[in-house]
Amino acid sequence: MALTSTEVNSFITAQIAEWPMAAGNFAALANVEVKEFDLDGMHFKVQFNPARIVSSGAKVDAAAIKARKCFLCDENRPAEQRGIEWNGHYTVLLNPFPIFPRHLTIPDTSHTLQLINGRIADMIKLAGELDEYTVFYNGPRCGASAPDHMHFQAGNSDFLTISEALEHTELKEIATDGESTLSLADKLPIRVFVIDAANPEEGQSLFSRLYKALPVPEGEAEPMMNILAFATPAGVRLVVIPRKRHRPSFYGTEGDDCMLLSPASVDMGGVFITPRPQDFARLDAATVLRVLNELCLSETEINNIATNVE
Repeated sequence: MALTSTEVNSFITAQIAEWPMAAGNFAALANVEVKEFDLDGMHFKVQFNPARIVSSGAKVDAAAIKARKCFLCDENRPAEQRGIEWNGHYTVLLNPFPIFPRHLTIPDTSHTLQLINGRIADMIKLAGELDEYTVFYNGPRCGASAPDHMHFQAGNSDFLTISEALEHTELKEIATDGESTLSLADKLPIRVFVIDAANPEEGQSLFSRLYKALPVPEGEAEPMMNILAFATPAGVRLVVIPRKRHRPSFYGTEGDDCMLLSPASVDMGGVFITPRPQDFARLDAATVLRVLNELCLSETEINNIATNVE
């Protein structure tokens, strides 16, 4: 039986009622500070959210990962954290450190690496069932705080701004498969590929063609990327955001020029998260543009990928 947004909404309400720590963090969302600005045709928000320092400051090097227990494995999760089994090998969980008013983490039931290849059909199916949510994937060095355990996340779809920006920008069609299309959006401050999938199989096929054309940085197991997926009247839209860097050059906690800013899918989707007040005060349109230019591929690199899609 398919999972529904209504079922998940009820699950979130129940979890918040029985899990005091999570309840406190969700209640705190009502008091987060937000500022907004427009940048080259896209609306951005900046959120001051102190609870997110857990993710923004996470150590994700091999030694740090080895030294800690995996918080996504069933045996290490808090006693209050219940789950909904989905699709045979995923568990839908409440995220206790929320950005969204409704925030989920969906780990694989097995402890396996955070790699997207072969899982896009799952992502499309999940986004289609949870039609009130945006499902997202952070690559192992693109914002994931658990690069050792495969997982998606999801949050209510009215939160991110990139979906509306894409509705008002030109999409250049690159390839088709049945009723599904792969396109390039290169007129926004962040260049992305868009797959409009009529069904999971066609979406998986088009993503596989794009995946093969994406560069794999030395030492990485897969191309660096963030992915967003959300339901549309025609199916599911995937937004694939290629990356070339994990964190901006000024990431850190020491020095006047440093900011604790570790962009992931939510930031790339138009909502930048800052866990420290000084970073919230400093983050403006010019700094966001600098971050995007440092982390994302250039126009030439993006066009080369589009040309190489077979």
